[in-house]
Amino acid sequence: MDAVADKSPIATNLSNHSISVDCIYLAASACDSRFTRICVASIRYFYPDVPIRLLAGGPLQPGLLEELGRYWNVEVANFPVGDYGWGFVKLEPLFGMQGAKFLVLDSDTVITGPILGIWGNSNAPFLVDDEVQSETNTKRLYYDWKKLYEIDPQARPPAFVFNSGQWFGTQGILNRGDFALWVEWSMPRQLRHPTLFMPGDQGILNYVLNQKAALEGLPVERKQIMRWPGHSMNDLDAEVVSKRMAPALVIHWAGMKKFRLRNMIGGDILLYFEKYYYSRVPAGGVRRLWANCRDTLSRVNHWIVGSIRLTYQKRIVPVISWRLSRRAKPSEGV
Repeated sequence: MDAVADKSPIATNLSNHSISVDCIYLAASACDSRFTRICVASIRYFYPDVPIRLLAGGPLQPGLLEELGRYWNVEVANFPVGDYGWGFVKLEPLFGMQGAKFLVLDSDTVITGPILGIWGNSNAPFLVDDEVQSETNTKRLYYDWKKLYEIDPQARPPAFVFNSGQWFGTQGILNRGDFALWVEWSMPRQLRHPTLFMPGDQGILNYVLNQKAALEGLPVERKQIMRWPGHSMNDLDAEVVSKRMAPALVIHWAGMKKFRLRNMIGGDILLYFEKYYYSRVPAGGVRRLWANCRDTLSRVNHWIVGSIRLTYQKRIVPVISWRLSRRAKPSEGV
């Protein structure tokens, strides 16, 4: 299936219909450059003109910003440069210009249609995925409100939970003080009670929105906006999406990435948008091969470093602590 140029009348109409956000923020990292390009292509397929700004929570693949800016009209978000830690950069859009509306996406996502229209008739300042989770999974993937109650007597059971890889928000509704009890606004960002939340931004964002909704009546609308390939891809494939006949959703490959796209559930959609991306880049075939090799090496390096760090934390640190405690014992009785 060949990539289709997005300057057709259908694409133009879609780009001007029911756009309810001022910007789409796309979280990007050096390890997800391939998925970043694919996500950008999917956005531009349906929205040629909507502003796209990268949330760079750390260093990016060299040359990626220049390439995205030159061929796909993508900018980097104007936030302080630094290491934000796991996902915390996705909180930064909350604290910008009063009233501006936005959509936040993870890199390992694609949109399958004019998703921005889903928020068009809503007065709620936030729209999140209408996710259903068991109590056990809520504690594992988000937070344990009963343990948080021991620190914050105002803690309430969550009325909703959502994956933070896709959510709509409005700037100026929340401020850093709303997170201050739980987040250290250092570089990198850190949770003050990391054992009580899902690491990164996901658990704390869910908690703050739930608390604001329960205690202050903050409107948070919930609709089905996410499709996780691990559940179902029955009505979604590259042909349906390319013909603009698919339901408008965000497909999110959370926890499902593999080195070869064709081995992933829904990989045909990823490959379609990757071909579409390089159809607008000079020497696209060569660039694609080179970029994918670099991306693979970056992900392998990330995996190796992560494995070494995990081994150090689980095996070496306890041994060092044990030895230090043994050395301290003779002096304890003096």
